[in-house]
Formats: sequence, C-alpha cells, structure tokens
Amino acid sequence: MARPVRGALGAPRRSPCLLLPWLLLLRLEPATAAAGPRAPCAAACNCAGDSVDCGGRGLAALPGDLPAWTRSLNLSYNKLSEIDPAGFEDLPNLQEVYLNNNELTAIPSLGAASSHVVSLFLQHNKIRSVEGSQLKAYLSLEVLDLSSNNITEVRNTCFPHGPPIKELNLAGNRIGTLELGAFDGLSRSLLTLRLSKNRITQLPVRAFKLPRLTQLDLNRNRIRLIEGLTFQGLNSLEVLKLQRNNISKLTDGAFWGLSKMHVLHLEYNSLVEVNSGSLYGLTALHQLHLSNNSIARIHRKGWSFCQKLHELVLSFNNLTRLDEESLAELSSLSVLRLSHNSISHIAEGAFKGLRSLRVLDLDHNEIAGTIEDTSGAFSGLDSLSKLTLFGNKIKSVAKRAFSGLEGLEHLNLGGNAIRSVQFDAFVKMKNLKELHISSDSFLCDCQLKWLPPWLMGRMLQAFVTATCAHPESLKGQSIFSVPPESFVCDDFLKPQIITQPETTMAMVGKDIRFTCSAASSSSSPMTFAWKKDNEVLTNADMENFVHVHAQDGEVMEYTTILHLRQVTFGHEGRYQCVITNHFGSTYSHKARLTVNVLPSFTKTPHDITIRTTTMARLECAATGHPNPQIAWQKDGGTDFPAARERRMHVMPDDDVFFITDVKIDDAGVYSCTAQNSAGSISANATLTVLETPSLAVPLEDRVVSAGETVALQCKATGNPPPRITWFKGDRPLSLTERHHLTPDNQLLVVQNVVAEDAGRYTCEMSNTLGTERAHSQLSVLPAAGCRKDGTTVGIFTIAVVSSIVLTSLVWVCIIYQTRKKSEEYSVTNTDETIVPPDVPSYLSSQGTLSDRQETVVRTEGGPQANGHIESNGVCPRDASHFPEADAHSVACRQPKLCTGYHKEPWKATEKAEGTPGPQKMEHGGRVVCSDCNTEVDCYSREQDFHPQPVSRDSVQPNGPEPGGSDQEHFPHHQCSGTAAGSCPECQGSLYPSNHDRMLTAVKKKPVASLDGKGDSSWTLARLYDPDYAELQPASSLTSGSPERTAAQHLLVSNGHLPKACDSSPESTPLTGQLPGKQRVPLLLAPKS
Repeated sequence: MARPVRGALGAPRRSPCLLLPWLLLLRLEPATAAAGPRAPCAAACNCAGDSVDCGGRGLAALPGDLPAWTRSLNLSYNKLSEIDPAGFEDLPNLQEVYLNNNELTAIPSLGAASSHVVSLFLQHNKIRSVEGSQLKAYLSLEVLDLSSNNITEVRNTCFPHGPPIKELNLAGNRIGTLELGAFDGLSRSLLTLRLSKNRITQLPVRAFKLPRLTQLDLNRNRIRLIEGLTFQGLNSLEVLKLQRNNISKLTDGAFWGLSKMHVLHLEYNSLVEVNSGSLYGLTALHQLHLSNNSIARIHRKGWSFCQKLHELVLSFNNLTRLDEESLAELSSLSVLRLSHNSISHIAEGAFKGLRSLRVLDLDHNEIAGTIEDTSGAFSGLDSLSKLTLFGNKIKSVAKRAFSGLEGLEHLNLGGNAIRSVQFDAFVKMKNLKELHISSDSFLCDCQLKWLPPWLMGRMLQAFVTATCAHPESLKGQSIFSVPPESFVCDDFLKPQIITQPETTMAMVGKDIRFTCSAASSSSSPMTFAWKKDNEVLTNADMENFVHVHAQDGEVMEYTTILHLRQVTFGHEGRYQCVITNHFGSTYSHKARLTVNVLPSFTKTPHDITIRTTTMARLECAATGHPNPQIAWQKDGGTDFPAARERRMHVMPDDDVFFITDVKIDDAGVYSCTAQNSAGSISANATLTVLETPSLAVPLEDRVVSAGETVALQCKATGNPPPRITWFKGDRPLSLTERHHLTPDNQLLVVQNVVAEDAGRYTCEMSNTLGTERAHSQLSVLPAAGCRKDGTTVGIFTIAVVSSIVLTSLVWVCIIYQTRKKSEEYSVTNTDETIVPPDVPSYLSSQGTLSDRQETVVRTEGGPQANGHIESNGVCPRDASHFPEADAHSVACRQPKLCTGYHKEPWKATEKAEGTPGPQKMEHGGRVVCSDCNTEVDCYSREQDFHPQPVSRDSVQPNGPEPGGSDQEHFPHHQCSGTAAGSCPECQGSLYPSNHDRMLTAVKKKPVASLDGKGDSSWTLARLYDPDYAELQPASSLTSGSPERTAAQHLLVSNGHLPKACDSSPESTPLTGQLPGKQRVPLLLAPKS
C-alpha cells in the first residue's frame, strides 16, 4: 500500500488530475485496513475499481453477494420487476445505481443506501407514475432519469421538497398534463429539466417556478401555441429547446422573463413569421435557430429586442425576398444562415446594418438575378469573410455583383452553370483566398479572356473547375488551357436588348402594356419572363413574337409584350423583361408603372356661422392615389389674418382646420383643395362671423350756431349689418325737410339749425345679436350778425372777386391822385411839413380816416363772412343782447396785428416764439394784411404773414374815448419785409384799409425830443372804436402827453404819409421809420 503513496509523492511532475485517484485511495486506506481484506466481487458480476457491473445478465433478482465497497452499481438490461431493499443494506458507499432497461413499474426503494445515492437511472422501465413518498428517502439524490417510461402526468405532489435533484429527465414518456406548480418542490436545486418526446399540448402560464434552472428541453411535444408569460419564473434559464412542436404562433411576451437566455431552438415548427412582440425580453440571446419553419418574410422590426444576437439560422424556410434594411437591427450578428429557401430578390441595402456579419450562407436559393443584374445587394457587409452561393442557378456574374465585399476571403459559386463573368467582377476583393467555381458551360469568347490570367495571378485556379461549352472548337477545354488569342467574339449568341420598356402612368381601370425586344444570332430556344420589383411574374399575360433579319448573317429578333388589364394599385412597381437562351440571360431596364386615381372628398367643409371670439372648425379629407395633399385658401388667396396672428391651426394627422378667437376679418370663403399627380378638386365653405353692433368712431357732442349745418355720424360695425335708428331725447327722431339721412342711416345731416334742434341725439344700432346705443349732445348758439351761411357761399365768392377787381381800380385812382396832389403842394424840403387847409388829410387830430377814402384790400383768408360789413370793417352787433355770442362767435372776430414777412423766417419765428400761424391764431380768426409798392397794392397768394396776437384783455368793448388816460398799451415786435429784418433805404408807408381807422405819425428824420433828451417816442396807432385795441410802442405814452401831440402833427409836405420806395416785384411789408431808430410794423385788420 505504500508504493502508490511513494509513487504519488515521488512524481512531482505528475498533473493534479492524475494524483486525484491516489489521494482518494489514501483516504480510504485506513477503513479498508480496519475492515480486513477486500471483499470479492459478486459471482454474477464484473468489478472494476469501486464499480460493480451486473448489467445484461438476465437477472430477475438482486445478487446477494454485492461487496460493501461498491460505489457504482449497474443492474441495467435485466428482468428486474421489483427491488428488495434488504439487498442494499450493506452498501454504505453506494452513490450510483443503474436500473434502466428493466421491468420496474415504480421507483424502487434502496433501503439504507437510499439516503446517500446521488444518481439514479430508471429509464426504459414501465414506471407509470411518480409519487412523492417514493423519493423522500433519497436525501442526496441529484440526478434522476425517468425517461422512456409510461408516466402520463406530472402532478404537484410528485416531487417533494426533500431531494436536492439538479437534473431531472422525463423525456420519452406519455406525459400530456403538467399541473401548475408540479416542479415547485425542486425550485431550490433543479438546473436541468428534460421533457422532450412527450405528449404535452399546452404549457400553463407560469408553469415553471424554477429560478435556478439553466436548461429546459421541450422538443418533440405537441405544443402549438406559446402564451405570453409562459416561462416567467425561469430567471436563470440559458438554453430553451422547443424544436419539432408544430408551434404556429408565438404571442407577444411569450418569452418574457428569460432575460439570461443565450440559446433558443425553434426548428421544425410551423412558424410563419417572427415579430418583435414574441421576442420581447430576449435581450441576452446569442443564438436563434428557426430553420425548417414556414417563415415567408422577415420584418425589420422583428429583431429590435435581440440586438446581442450572434447567430441566426433561417435555413429551410419559405423566404422569397430580403427587403431593404430587413435585418438592420442585428448589428452584433456574426453568422446568418439562409440556405434552402426560395430567395429570388435581394433588395439594395437588404444587409444594411450588419457590420459585424462574418458568415453569410445563401446556398440553394434562386438569387441568379441578383448576381446577374443587380448591383449593391451586398453593401454594408464590411466584415463579411465567407459567402456561399452554392446551387443558385447563376448563369452569369455582373461586374458590380459583389460590390461592397472588399474584405471577402471565401466565395463559393459552386453548383452553378456559370457561362460568363463580366470583366473585373472579382477585382475589388483584395483579400480573396478561396473562389469556388464549378461549371462546364462557359462561353469562351472575348469577354472571358481576362478571367484565366487573373485567377492564376491570384493563385485561385486550384478551386476553379471551368470548361468551355462554346465555340465548338474549344468545347470541353479548361479555360486555363485555352490560348488567349482564341477568346474571340465572332457572333452574339447571348440575347442583346434592342427595345427597352418605358416608364408610364395610368389611371385605375385602364389597360397598359410594356414592350421589350432582343436580338441574337443563335437559334437556341428563347424564353421570356417579366419581373415586377425583381420578382418573376408567374402568371403574366404576355405576347411573344419572332422576326428574322438577314443582315450580316441570320439574326433573330424577339419581342415580348406584357399586358396589364384594368390596372389597380397592386400593379404599381418596376417592370423588367428577362430574355434567356442557352447562352445566358439579358435584363432590360426597369420601367416604373404609376397608377393614379383622381382625388375624391371623403369629408367636405360646410358653411358655418359663428360669433366672434369663438372657435371655427372646418373639416376636409380626400382619398386618391397617390394620397392627395390638402391645401386651404381664403377668398382665392393664401393671406389668412388668422395665420398672421397665430390663431390658425392645421393638424398634420387630422382632417380639421381650426381658427381660434374668431374675428370679423376671418369671414370669407374658404377653399379646400385636394391635389395629386392625377389632378385636383376643391370644395368651398363660407365662414360667416356674427358680431354685435359697435361704434367704429365715437359719437361726439356738437356745438353749432343757429343757421349752420351739422352732421352727426354713427359709423356702426357688426354682422349682420346693424339697423340704425335715430332718437332725439327718448323718442324717434321726427324728420323734416331740414333733416337728411344717408341710405344706411349712418349720417344724420341737419341744415339751418334752429334752437329747437338742440338736445340729446341717440343712435341705436341693432342686429340679431343685440342692440347698442350711442349719444351725442347738440348745443345751438344764437346766430351772429355776420353769420356764415352755406347757402350764400357761392354768391359771396362772386362778390369778393368783384370787390377785388374794384379795389384794384380804386387803388390805381388813389395812387394817381396822391402823386398829382403831392406835386401841386410840394415845397422845399424842410424839417417840417405844412398841410394846406384845402387838402383832405389821412390823419386828423382825432386819428380817424375820411369816409370817402375807404378802400378794400385782398384777404388771404378766403371769402369774407356772409353779412354786411361796415365801412370801418366792423361787423355790427349788439353786445349787450348776446354777450356769449360776442365772446365766441365764429363770424365776428377780434382784429390782429400783422406784417408781411418772408416765408422761411416767418416759419422760424413761429416755431421759435410759439406764435400761431395765420390760420391758427387765437379765436380762429383770419388775418387781413395790406401792403403796397409804387405800382401795385397787393400781396402774392403764397405770401406768409407774421401775426401779432392781441389778447382778450387788451380789447376794450366799452373803452374810453380817444385821449383818455386809462388806455391799454401793447408791446410790439420789430420786423421788416426782408429776411434780415431791415430796409434802410425805404421809408415806412402806411395805407389804411377800409377795416380800421388808424392814428400814426411819421417823420423822415429825427426831431428833437420833446423832453429835451434827444430821443422821442412814437404813438403808433389808436383804435377809437370800442371793439378795437390801441397799439403803442414799447414805451407807453400817456394820453395828452407832449410826445403824443408832436407825433400826431408830423406830416409830410403834401399832407400825405410817405409811400414805400421799394418797387421790387416782391411785396414789401408796411413799416414805420421812427426817429428813435425804432421800426414798428403797423396794420390792423378784423377777423373775417
């Protein structure tokens, strides 16, 4: 016994695995020594180490001489129908018991050995049921194999909580029922559960509450449907096998809860599709096996929850096409197997997103068209290293068939009768290490000349078996043995397209046809096919024609016509003809057919009537093909007030057009237009906005004089247009011949206003929405003496014009007489001038003007007020009777003082001093100014005037007589008729008008002051009429002063005031040259 120990200890280089048996022997050695010599093996069995093999002996009973050291006991393939527990009493080391392939009908009891048995194999017996009591004694049991028995059901009492079973095999039984909670007793220990090859038809929801289970095998049952949440509770499951179950549907959430599952087997079922809902929750899935199902199409979003998938097997299904981006979600996929399908169309971009794919298996499909005609089908496969296309009926390889596969290392084109390969079809695959081609049908013409040297240069000829089929001289020869000069093009055996189908558009129900023609020098039978969206039309309505052309030999022209009867939307697509003979296929261009339908309304807008501030809702929807675009217009245009104010809302996915907070401007005709490529239609709806009546312009109180005309405007808004009614006081207005109303009653005109017209006027506006009232107070003032009457304006205008003409004639006479008299009475110039007594003077001691020398001057203010004008220019009135009219009358105004002034300085002075212009003076009166030169007594019509306002305080209606001591004095402004404000060479010339009576004194050169101080003050003007003010220079002169007396008697030699000496074309203002070097503007005029 020491040799194994010494050998073990003396072999330091021996691996730990080899030392383990020796260490076990050392552990058992004391017990063996104590028990004495090793017991012999049972007579009917074979022993090896601690294993006793009694299998296949035909035993009907348990051997009685089993050694106590037995650890593994094999009793399989016997005829044991029951087990005597006493036979295991002396086997304390027993851990494995093989009782399979016997005739047991129940789980046996092994007596005292049951508690330390670890593995119990009972497969292929006749056990009909599992009872919990039979397993309670197996306290150490980890592996229990009950496969291939006659168990028909698993109830929740079959597996108690005692045994720590880790692997349970119930496969190959007749289990048809799984009770809910049948395996709950094993939830703390079970890791593997095999239920394959049973008769299970339905799995209860949450049937398995086994949080430690890692493998579940349910293949070869009769499950047809996997309900949602069926596997909830299997939190640790990694492998699930459901193959060969005839499963036709996976409901949403079928695998929810299997967040750690790596491998899912669903082969050999009846699935027709895989959607994202059924795979929901498989976030850790690495392998998905779906081969041998009936899946016909791959949905792009079906893989959105399997983004960690590494291998997808879809072989042996019914796939016919791979659509664009149908696998784009599988960015981690490295192996994709699609062999043995019917794939004939691979759309451009079908593999987009598969940047990690390394192996693509497309064997035994029908993708000849993809390799022969389409380019870009494999774009996006940047990492692909292996592509297999074995057995795909490929006859030719297009130049760009493998575009995007620059990193490809292995390409298998075997099993295809390839006849031609276009130039440089493989050149871009720089890493290609294996290219498998096996074909004896090559057309060895000039187009194939490049291939043999390229294959030999890349050392790929070992994988290529290629022989020529044409021409006859090269038939059977390997392409590598044909001399380069033998690859010639003497004819064109392969069809060549000469007429391409054309893109067209049609209306629904019309008949359409596509025409395609090809020519060939071969008499080989020709076949025709039409494709729609790269898929062959199996039942196409075609007409085929053949024509023979004798030109440079016999050439056959083939024509095929595709008829599409009464086209519908389903006919839309890209059509392509394929003409094929023995030497290859020719593909035409793809012609697009668009089927259109005129739009038709499903919802039309209706006329609506709403109030302001509410919301308007217009509906409009239409159908057609292509789907029509809906557009709105208002009153034939796109100017929407609601849009500018952000009150318009159009829902992109709805048929409703909203206008919020509706205003009156939103009213109008709204047009809904539906348009597509087939045409357009439109429908109109009128939006009527109702608005309560309101005033657009406030109604104001009015004050007028009797006899005038007054207009009251009630400008109302509202919809419907309000009806306007006028009231005076509380009663409807009684209309007379003096009252006039516009047709809509918005303007009330009252002519020749009388005192009875005064009062409160009410404008009542009403429509169907309500009534609104507005008020205006009309006040009538008594008529003035010179009342302006609109009815006499025309007559007065004629009178004024006539007066101007007469005035001009009078002034000519006066000027003439003045000059004549000046010559008769002129004397030597002295410092004093004596007026003869027989010459009437313009100035008297009373300061008044002679009545016979009245003149009329032109006024800039327009025609004079209607009424009689006295010779002194004052409108007669009785102030004592109408004191209010005297203060506010428009017809009779207080006079103003002004001088003519240059236009621009006038405005500057006006702005600087705040003096109102001629039409803006106090009390609104007109300004009358007169001036003269040597020839003419007039002003230009554009002449501006500098006003000298007179305050009301300066007016003395009841003032004292001239010479009184309590006269009012007024300041004056110095001004002249030039821009500079001076005219040194001109003497002041003053001619009184027929409006005012003046007192003035002028002297050509200074005289000694009366007070002896060498200075003098001048009395400029004095109004003797009580309604006029007296104007004086800045230094007030008291009545009766010596200065005033001297000024009143200063006259020129002829008894006249000196004239202006300026005869320039422009009018010269009247100025007075004063001895005290003061130049005072003088003119008084009443307001018109």
